Formats: sequence, structure tokens, C-alpha cells
Amino acid sequence: MNEKQSENRKKPRKSAAALRYKEGKDHAPRLVAKGMGQIAEKIIAAAENAGVPVHEDPDLLALLMTLDIQETIPPEMYLAVAEVLAFIYKMNNTVHGPK
Repeated sequence: MNEKQSENRKKPRKSAAALRYKEGKDHAPRLVAKGMGQIAEKIIAAAENAGVPVHEDPDLLALLMTLDIQETIPPEMYLAVAEVLAFIYKMNNTVHGPK
């Protein structure tokens, strides 16, 4: 094993998940993407390119990674996801001003 392979083994693979909520269509946020490594990088890049805030929460991410794509979040996750949505709402109001 060379030095780069050894370094890569020690470094955990980046993970990412994306939620969508469409008012009037979804009864709860829905997992629309999840992945590790290069897929995670693409999810993050797509969010950044679309102007969607990226929030890091390892505990919530671990829970989201247990869901299937297109699955709505279960009631046990509502509070954690609501906290993230409140953070994003506050961030949007700070950057763009109140709507």
C-alpha cells in the first residue's frame, strides 16, 4: 500500500443527503438524494450551484442515510429536520432579507 492509499483509508468518505418539501404536494420532507464519496460531492455541488444552503449535521445525516430515496421522513425525524429548515429560513432572511 502506498502513502496515498494509506491516507485515503484513514479519511472517512464524505456523505450527503438532500431533502425536498413541496407545500401542498408533500405531507413531510422527502429524501431525494443520498450518497457517499463522488456522489456526495455531486449532491453538494448541485445544491451550491442551485443556491440551496448546505447544512452539516452528522447525526441527522446518519439517520437520513437509513432512508430509501423518495421516502418521506418519519415523524421521529420531524424535529431535527424542522431545526435545519429553521436554520435555512433564517439564513435566507439574513442574506436576501425578509419576504
